[in-house]
Amino acid sequence: MPTPSSASPILLLLLTTLISTLPPPPSAHSFGGATTIAIISTPSTTTTTTTTTICSIVASQPTQQIQCFKPNQTTPIPISPSISFDFISGGVDFFCGVRSGGAAVICWDINFTPKRIYFNVTSPIKDLTIGGSQVCALTSLNDVVCLRGGSYFGVGPFRTVSSGLGFSCGVVERNKSVVCWGINNIYGNMGLKTESLFRNISMESVVVGGGHACGISSFGVVICEGDNDNGQLNVPSNSSYEFSGLALGANHSCGIRRVDRSVICWGGNGEFSSDSTNGVSFESIVAGFDFTCGLTSVNLSIICWGPGWPNGLYPAGVALPLGKILPGPCLQENCECGVYPQSQELCFGDGNICRPCDVPIMPSPPPPFQPPPSSPSRGLRRGLLAFAIIGSVGAFLGICSIIYFLWTGVCFGKKKIHNSVQPTITVLNNSNSKHSSSSPTIFSRSSTLVRQGSRLMRRQRSGTSSKHTDRAAEEFLFSDLYAATNDFSLENKIGAGSFGIVYKGKLPDGREVAIKRGEIGAKLKKLQEKESAFESELAFLSRLHHKHLVGLVGYCEERDERLLVYDYMKNGALYDHLHDKNNVEKDCSLVNSWKMRIKIALDASRGIEYLHNYAVPPIIHRDIKSSNILLDATWTARVSDFGLSLLSPQNDEVEFKPQKAAGTVGYIDPEYYALNVLTPKSDVYGFGVVLLELLTGKKAIFKSVETGSSPIALVDYAVPVIKLGEVETILDRRVGPPLDSGEAEAVELVAYMAMHCVNSQGKDRPTMTDIVANLERADALCNYSRSDSISSIVSE
Repeated sequence: MPTPSSASPILLLLLTTLISTLPPPPSAHSFGGATTIAIISTPSTTTTTTTTTICSIVASQPTQQIQCFKPNQTTPIPISPSISFDFISGGVDFFCGVRSGGAAVICWDINFTPKRIYFNVTSPIKDLTIGGSQVCALTSLNDVVCLRGGSYFGVGPFRTVSSGLGFSCGVVERNKSVVCWGINNIYGNMGLKTESLFRNISMESVVVGGGHACGISSFGVVICEGDNDNGQLNVPSNSSYEFSGLALGANHSCGIRRVDRSVICWGGNGEFSSDSTNGVSFESIVAGFDFTCGLTSVNLSIICWGPGWPNGLYPAGVALPLGKILPGPCLQENCECGVYPQSQELCFGDGNICRPCDVPIMPSPPPPFQPPPSSPSRGLRRGLLAFAIIGSVGAFLGICSIIYFLWTGVCFGKKKIHNSVQPTITVLNNSNSKHSSSSPTIFSRSSTLVRQGSRLMRRQRSGTSSKHTDRAAEEFLFSDLYAATNDFSLENKIGAGSFGIVYKGKLPDGREVAIKRGEIGAKLKKLQEKESAFESELAFLSRLHHKHLVGLVGYCEERDERLLVYDYMKNGALYDHLHDKNNVEKDCSLVNSWKMRIKIALDASRGIEYLHNYAVPPIIHRDIKSSNILLDATWTARVSDFGLSLLSPQNDEVEFKPQKAAGTVGYIDPEYYALNVLTPKSDVYGFGVVLLELLTGKKAIFKSVETGSSPIALVDYAVPVIKLGEVETILDRRVGPPLDSGEAEAVELVAYMAMHCVNSQGKDRPTMTDIVANLERADALCNYSRSDSISSIVSE
């Protein structure tokens, strides 16, 4: 086996930076494989020498950005873009970082030129590992994705993942077995060899080196397998739970002792001295080819040591001039095992760093069995007496209840119990609660780009009050509504809905309302459809009460007339502000700002989320479009027109087939249209088109100079451009470019989310809860703009 001094350029091209800080047992929170330190190795093309670069994430700054340092320099280099990151990891000639929140992975070459290699708001990254030229990651769903240098085609979910010299391994969550993939050109097929060596061993984690791998078993013991030419498998001491973290190089291994956080190394052909680390405790360690670096606990500085470390300006054990480094990501979440000291200072008041959980304390053995006393104790006698008294009272009350029900006749159907608005709907729970729709008061870098599964538990479930029984809304006379609209004059016409024309009206008591009148006359043959839409809207809106849904005032049924009366939305439909000829020409709508457009999108998303998650039973709107998003006097957006809405299945995963597909061309879910399979994700597709309208100012189906006379779908026009990372080229010219970096990032976030919303398959679209969370973040970016910018990132 080649030694570091005689390694060829081919070997050095496989030089790897490996990850440390293995996770503790499964119930514990940990940082995973990725750390806040990365080692980048640049081998010379003419000699066997290698240039080393150390990068890290700075602490106690408004932006948790990356800075890099070369041992022959005296000052670190700030890395652009200056945005916040959670983790970083290094390889040969490049390194990568996981952006705060996990939605993006950005890599830099040796000239520090950025390139984004991953973006997915619905599947954020929580762990990153690089080995040589490989880049693999663990998503929030614990799936493995390899972004460079090979792919994994297997079954997860995974506990951990690690990449080494040409191959990667992970621990499967289901049975804690080790699986590996990839071929190492130097050591042969070490992937399969390593997997076979760990067969039938239950592991908590695994870290890959050059020709070997080490991990912590379910019993807390370090197990190393593979090549041992340099003693890299010979763990010097190995009691249960002695080590909390490992880092592996090409032919050496290091571990952090749990008791005092000190580091011990083995292998390296006996050349790996740990004298420079005596008495030093570490938060994490990262290995290069033939040296190791660690983040010290005392002042969060970086020191490096080992035979391959260039002992120039900064010899082994001397802190590098990188300042204070974050010991872990700043997160907006509850920490299972406590918060790291001075987290608020280190995170600059934005989030907390969670401590890794320690090994659970083994339970004490049970006390020896003591036989019960021969006679009941006084306490036991008192307990039996209390039980007897309570039981007697309960029996008496039960008998009384039975007599009461028999007397009142409830059990025999003599009393009428009102059901909810539709005979097929189960009885609804009483609730006067409101669904919370408040925005966060400050922008969080880490918490809102991830899937918000816990949001459903945190938010108050707001059902329908029992007072909204069948036809609970106010009933009007046709003559009153006829007079309120000035005989349904054209001057009072303000729009159209699913089953009729909408007019502005003024009731005798002075209230301004919108009145939807069902179609009559020549279209009377559609009476059955009109009845269905009328009954649908009346049934749904009678029990739906939310800030971002248009409120129902009342209704009218006289002969063939069917009318619904709504709250009047003073500022009309979003469609008109985006596409009405007068607004386009005047170029003066209040909607022509990115901040306002994102706020409108957030308002509407909260209304749809309420339908999907908080209405009882849930509701699928089926006709989400910009003309059904109305703006009230305060420019608050509300979802309207429930004429096509249907009840959603109780199980969110269940699909069902209504009689026929319904919706509006350009907004209708292609999966629903083709297969007639309806899920809440159909509303997500329509909302995605609305987001594209807000970004581009174009209609869902439009003609333009570029497309000639042929109409083009907005999805087909915008999505390819967003994928190329050229969002700025399709933005609505009336709004202009974003005002600052925060607004630019918000717009880009909305664009990428819209792209995911209009995926052809519903399973690949985010939920409305995910969308609300991401729009809350975009809104916060507009309100609390920082100097961060993502616009400089070169997209793949």
